[in-house]
Amino acid sequence: MIGKLSGTLDSLGETSAMIDVGGVGYVVFCSARTLRGLPRPGEPVRLLIETHVREDHIHLYGFLDRAEQRWFNLLQTVQGVGARVALAILSSLGPAELAQAIAAQDKAQITRADGVGAKLATRILTELKDKAGELPAGRAMLAESVAPAGTEASGGRAADAVSALVNLGYRRADAFAAVARAARELGGDAGLDRLIRAGLKELAR
Repeated sequence: MIGKLSGTLDSLGETSAMIDVGGVGYVVFCSARTLRGLPRPGEPVRLLIETHVREDHIHLYGFLDRAEQRWFNLLQTVQGVGARVALAILSSLGPAELAQAIAAQDKAQITRADGVGAKLATRILTELKDKAGELPAGRAMLAESVAPAGTEASGGRAADAVSALVNLGYRRADAFAAVARAARELGGDAGLDRLIRAGLKELAR
């Protein structure tokens, strides 16, 4: 099982890249986001890899960072989402944007991806609502998703607000969604107390 490739970027395609590792060319399927982040052909490259083995093929899927790799795997836990659709979603939405869309239950954002209709988007939002905030990088992802233009401190306050609401007895997924909505309305400078109060109002709706 291949977990990482380090070599030279040989060439780029519309949906894949060829990585030269010791004279062997590996075709790696990637999201548009990852392809845009790759260097020019002939330069060194390193990709995290998910290997899918089937009876008729072996496919490699590549990622520049762990966050996208985790979302790729998480998306495929939803019925109807395979590797191709997962990459299409990640081509349309980065990890932070996807976390924000799920927190806000924003179906329109999910349907921006090729091959994702309203029915599948609803299933993704429903099934991942409880899982999105539980990723190992969940705190960092929450910070990025609720305060993309803010500071590290503002994202930390949002995460603290989620924890406070959970301690009050609310489900983490509901607290995550409420704080995400509140933070977008209040802006990145909102203090912890304001975030908690606004989150409580969102939960009471």
